[in-house]
Amino acid sequence: MGSLPNLSPCLFWKGIAALFFLPLILAGFAPHSERKESVPSKTVNRPQLRYNWYHLTPSWLKNRSVGLGTANTREGTAHFTLEGHKFMIFGGSIHYFRVPMEYWRDRLLKLKACGFNTVTTYIPWNLHEPERGKFNFSGNLDLEAFVHLAAEIGLWVILRPGPYICSEIDLGGLPSWLLQDRNMKLRTTYKGFIEAVDKYFDHLIPRMIPLQYRQGGPVIAVQVENEYGSFKKDRHYMAYLQEALLKRGIVELLLTSDSEDEVFAGSIPGVLATVNLKIIKDDSFTELHKLQGNKPILIMEYWVGWFDKWGYQHAVRPAKEIEDTVWKFIQHEISFNTYMFHGGTNFGFINGALYSRRHLGVVTSYDYDAVLTEAGDYTEKYFKLRNIFGSISAGPLPRLPSLTAKSVYPSVRPSLYLPLWDVLQYLNKPVKSRIPINMENLPINNGSGQSFGLVLYETSICSGGLLYARPHDMAQVFLNDVTLGVLNDDIQVLHIPKIKDCQLLRILVENQGRINYSWKIQDERKGLDGSVSISGFALENFTIYSLEMKMSFFEKLRSATWRPVSGSSKGPAFYLGTLNAGLFPTDTFLSLPGWNYGFVFINGRNLGRYWKIGPQKTLYLPGVWLHPQDNEIILFEKMESGSFIQSTDTPKL
Repeated sequence: MGSLPNLSPCLFWKGIAALFFLPLILAGFAPHSERKESVPSKTVNRPQLRYNWYHLTPSWLKNRSVGLGTANTREGTAHFTLEGHKFMIFGGSIHYFRVPMEYWRDRLLKLKACGFNTVTTYIPWNLHEPERGKFNFSGNLDLEAFVHLAAEIGLWVILRPGPYICSEIDLGGLPSWLLQDRNMKLRTTYKGFIEAVDKYFDHLIPRMIPLQYRQGGPVIAVQVENEYGSFKKDRHYMAYLQEALLKRGIVELLLTSDSEDEVFAGSIPGVLATVNLKIIKDDSFTELHKLQGNKPILIMEYWVGWFDKWGYQHAVRPAKEIEDTVWKFIQHEISFNTYMFHGGTNFGFINGALYSRRHLGVVTSYDYDAVLTEAGDYTEKYFKLRNIFGSISAGPLPRLPSLTAKSVYPSVRPSLYLPLWDVLQYLNKPVKSRIPINMENLPINNGSGQSFGLVLYETSICSGGLLYARPHDMAQVFLNDVTLGVLNDDIQVLHIPKIKDCQLLRILVENQGRINYSWKIQDERKGLDGSVSISGFALENFTIYSLEMKMSFFEKLRSATWRPVSGSSKGPAFYLGTLNAGLFPTDTFLSLPGWNYGFVFINGRNLGRYWKIGPQKTLYLPGVWLHPQDNEIILFEKMESGSFIQSTDTPKL
């Protein structure tokens, strides 16, 4: 997905249709040569002819030679072709890494049943190479399995491998260990960056090659980077990436993706330019026509919704507006991809952030007001889109897949807790340093530093005064185990009271999500990045604990001596309870009334962040992650605990 200064990619579509379109000509569509570089904003007549593209599906097209291409009719109208047949891309975005793999089939079947013929997905470098040179393409990150499943269901695939993807994911999908280099210039031909990209592509591209159309796979196009027109710091960068894909064996159609007014800045000669937009206006394609007037239009991201930020209202877009816009696309033979068709969830710590005078974290849910909900349920948008696609399809759409069952489970009252200070002995050996070390440069994880979570800094102080520190992103300050206050973007000075003897100063810093858009990605080092002082005197000799909260950490906690819960407690602590899901667990949503800020872990899996400021009020819990009967539920509450953990079959945003 991509983000613009005030925009970001994600849309939702409704309806259920599942056919794939090809050698069809829509009667009411104005040829491109008559469009005057724009599409009318007024309501248009709906087409009467129907598409019959059943033979243009992965299972039918066995003899392949030319793949996805572009052509012009005798009248000068540009259009896409697939194996020489006229074709339109009706795409929907689903990010495999935001959906439990057990539900991939369900979401893809619903995409096809809505009437779409293509699925698009980003490929997150930071998740696939969490440590330098250590790759993970298993489980929920099994890209190849996702693509093969799409082909089995009858969908074409467009891959968007970045290396930068935006997607409202931490650092736009770039691995945080790149920031160990203080001179790093991300998204440029800076030597340290392109060397890392080349090594990643050396591993990734061989996985993509057999998935390509001309190799018998479903991948019909590959995107070069993402929205570089809004970045444009290095005029050689995009050409370098194009060559990096070509020389490693990518042979399918290459494309770029940018906002309407930045297509020139993000384009590459010989590569198809596409646009991202929220609404269609008279001048939406003016710049695109200037750049490549004889090419068909593809809207790579049609934003049917938007992402949410902590402390802001839930973003929504009217279904009728989506319906009317899609009719215009079809009337004018404009191919498009809905962003998002199904958003899914920012499980764990993977959410990104944006900067608007201050750091604003993206919420755990990536519902995006999309065509399918976060939990994969149908929406009004879905049914409106299904009606559209059904009306232009030569045959019936596939039947609707059943809804995923939801349950309300008995409330959980945590019975045991562990203050953070009791947990330190179960962490990996702390780092000793004269000065604070930022998260990315901690000498852990085979030299790759820490990507996600929190860092605790401890040092001894023998006097009070004004504490100065610049934490990224939010820090809680303690004197021994007594809370003194919070530091963040707005507050960087805190009064330390007078003390008699030397005491332990503790600063707990949380990465609330690295910015995923703009030049500020260069400065997204987390933790304490710089000196810490009291009344002008620099503090030294720090003990630094890494709190990544991986599954292995929770295995260690099983041997800890937990304390009985007696009423509400303040300060950071872990709370343990048991969720009884019965014999046949299904999906649910966790509600945390009375709790303030923290994270929920089910059987060691990180469901994500909760925060009482909203807009998100519940956390999605996939039933496939629950065991029959008893399930371990642990909350890491940073501020003050509540009493109960409740479940509901309805999300609250």
